[in-house]
Amino acid sequence: MLFKTIVGQEEIKTRLIHSVNENRISHAQLFLGPEGSGSLALALAYAQYIFCKDKQKDDSCGVCPACQKCQKVVHPDLHLVFPVALSKDVRVSDHLIADFREAFISDPYLTLQGWFNNLGAENKQPVIAVDESASILRKLSLTTFEGGYKIMVIWLPEKMNGQSANKLLKILEEPPAKTLFLLVTENEDQLLRTIVSRTQLISIQKLPDRILTKVLQEQHGLSDDASLKLAFLADGNYATARRLLSENENAALYLRIFQSWMRACLKFDAVKVIDVIDEITPLKREKHKEFLNYALGILRECLVMNYGNAALVRLQGEELEFVKKFARFIHAGNCERFIEEINKASAAIERNAAPKMLFMNLSFKANELLNIAVPA
Repeated sequence: MLFKTIVGQEEIKTRLIHSVNENRISHAQLFLGPEGSGSLALALAYAQYIFCKDKQKDDSCGVCPACQKCQKVVHPDLHLVFPVALSKDVRVSDHLIADFREAFISDPYLTLQGWFNNLGAENKQPVIAVDESASILRKLSLTTFEGGYKIMVIWLPEKMNGQSANKLLKILEEPPAKTLFLLVTENEDQLLRTIVSRTQLISIQKLPDRILTKVLQEQHGLSDDASLKLAFLADGNYATARRLLSENENAALYLRIFQSWMRACLKFDAVKVIDVIDEITPLKREKHKEFLNYALGILRECLVMNYGNAALVRLQGEELEFVKKFARFIHAGNCERFIEEINKASAAIERNAAPKMLFMNLSFKANELLNIAVPA
């Protein structure tokens, strides 16, 4: 990971580089930053700079063997610990290290929710269990492969259970020589105070709107107005900005499917209902949930159109034109049940319900609800 690929955080980058060049590397550092600030990416860029064999003034060289290994997250002296969903086959981070490497390389602003979505474990409890402590001790007992530091990056140490956290504290109190701990946290208050007191704090702030706006324009080609709006909604969280951007890109697809679906459900044209379901079901489970969330958003805008101030409707273009026509079917007599049925379907998707059966059942419910008359 190169520092230059991380959005903003120039002051932190400079501070980290100076600590290496001035030989003032603290053995335990706490990277404290909110989701989407780039804290994990900064920790790994820092590790790469330490390992780099041809350090530049403001970044790693990016081409030496150490840098190439770090960029693939396979450097033998770089160890990673992160939350997992415990199972019979998964007890420690090493059991999922290949998946984590792939997830992080694909998205350096990886969130806990995104990580568990990748695993298909959205409903499981993320934890760093006591078995991980033994794994950490074993790794740190080994000599370094390349003669420098051993670096242990622990992502979200607040997910450590009590036994694991107490064992980590003992390691921090008596660290092995040439060992560097980088703890990357979003919630300092959930860590043992004794752990926090034994680390050097690296405080990372959320990204300013001007930085987010600039990167959305330069890297994603958004207009001034669109980037400003998205930066405002993201509130300093680049992960959220990218998710919203993806949702916007999917909005046209979801609108077309939702339009076809509701038209087919209104008079229950079975052939067209099946056609729509056949288009929905090949999508991944995460997309099924996104689509249902999109449907909830459309229902909300219909209610605002009917019972609030039409000027507060947040849609534009084709979405707005559709809501103007569709809003008459969403009213006090059916909106509560409609929302309830969609939420039940979304919960069923999380429990691995069969999508064809789920969307067919929801289509029958939609037919019933759309044909309820407006209350007098």
